[in-house]
Amino acid sequence: MQQWFEHIWWSKRRNPNILWRLLSHIYAKIMQYDQRKRFQTQVCPSIPMISVGNITVGGSGKTPFVVWLAGELKAQGFNPVLLSRGDGANNQEPHVVSQYSKAREVGDEAVLLYRLSGCPVIAGRDRIKGAEMAVKYGDVLILDDGFQYRQLHRVCDIVLVPKEGVGNGYLLPAGPLREPISALARADIVVRTGHSGFEPLTNAKEWDWSAKAAGVVDWMGVWDVPLEVEKKVTLVTSVARPRRVRNDLEALGFDVSEHIIFDDHHAYTKDDVGKLMKGNQTIVTTGKDAVKLLPLWDNYKQLWVLEQKAEAEEGLASSICEFIDN
Repeated sequence: MQQWFEHIWWSKRRNPNILWRLLSHIYAKIMQYDQRKRFQTQVCPSIPMISVGNITVGGSGKTPFVVWLAGELKAQGFNPVLLSRGDGANNQEPHVVSQYSKAREVGDEAVLLYRLSGCPVIAGRDRIKGAEMAVKYGDVLILDDGFQYRQLHRVCDIVLVPKEGVGNGYLLPAGPLREPISALARADIVVRTGHSGFEPLTNAKEWDWSAKAAGVVDWMGVWDVPLEVEKKVTLVTSVARPRRVRNDLEALGFDVSEHIIFDDHHAYTKDDVGKLMKGNQTIVTTGKDAVKLLPLWDNYKQLWVLEQKAEAEEGLASSICEFIDN
């Protein structure tokens, strides 16, 4: 069902049926009311906050972008704190993520952000309380998936638009848009993720940024040498754009003999892992999946993870820092 929706959303060949378009109009009215209500109750965090978000559903590269941005801010002498909603966990109250935190407790993205960024991470649905906690741990706050979370004032609003653009251009459920394209007018910086040579969506400067596949690493530490290229592998994913992961893996030269796809934010079970352990197949997955699989994985079996390396257009990081300085 999810793949069927994705096909309709990202296809520009035909319009969605009239019922879906009618539902989009209803969604627009509800969304506009909700956004006004959120903005009216906005509070200002004690430290400057940068929001990283999007206007489309899933798969725009927010997590790797936040990790890259945190690294750039640290290089400039800041001490960033990352604030995550904690998707995949039923966690209303904010918690500080630690090396012992489980994905089911604080969310898969929160654990991944902690592992990859080396920064303090606070996870919880009440991000106002999370922002209050952040002042104890750093001097600048990065809000993950925050464009629609207007209850918190930000000094810089960054919106990521994936290489697929905005799909068919319709709002949910007829299309992938969480907000209309006109919402980009309130963004301070628009970043196009995934490729260069895009068709601009606004009259302002749109920056180029991408996270490219860098290699495959065993996160269990069983093997300290790279996985052989051209090897047959089984890919396991529970992400918004599974096909993109497969394309990246194949571009590195691996032969994906099987691709096991779970729903986005799937909570892996012992039964799932037991099935994956059967046979001698080489399992490759994403970092987002690995943080959920690690607690259930055999300590003596490799868990190969496709890692990424960020490439940013020159000047992007300094432009973001200017908003903090000002």
